[in-house]
Amino acid sequence: MKVIVSRSGGITGIRVTWQVRVDMQPDADWWQTLINGLPWNEIEASEPKPDRYVYRIRCAPHEVVLAEPQVQGPWRELVDRVKEVNDHDQVSGRERHGEQGEEEVTEQGARNSEQGIAHDSSVAPPSGESQ
Repeated sequence: MKVIVSRSGGITGIRVTWQVRVDMQPDADWWQTLINGLPWNEIEASEPKPDRYVYRIRCAPHEVVLAEPQVQGPWRELVDRVKEVNDHDQVSGRERHGEQGEEEVTEQGARNSEQGIAHDSSVAPPSGESQ
């Protein structure tokens, strides 16, 4: 079973998606209990508000769209846990595959310049790095 949480809206309007495979989690029974206890069919439609987030939560065969103020109680718990698992997986993945340090990034930039590879300055660098 897969849980997919997408958040869109906010000031920038960017969509972010997180997902988790429940059967791959060490606490799969906890996930199952939480998901089965959610009020999937009791959500009231809510008008989107300017600069506020909207969450789409999918877990087949269920799907709900929640305005930011509706994400509370068990919905908040689900969203936070899905995000937490993704954050943990990203850190674990960087540790497994090695992180590229700032010096390596700078050296790569210098090699790219020497080889005539352009740097797109319109793309923001990863956090913690300068252009």
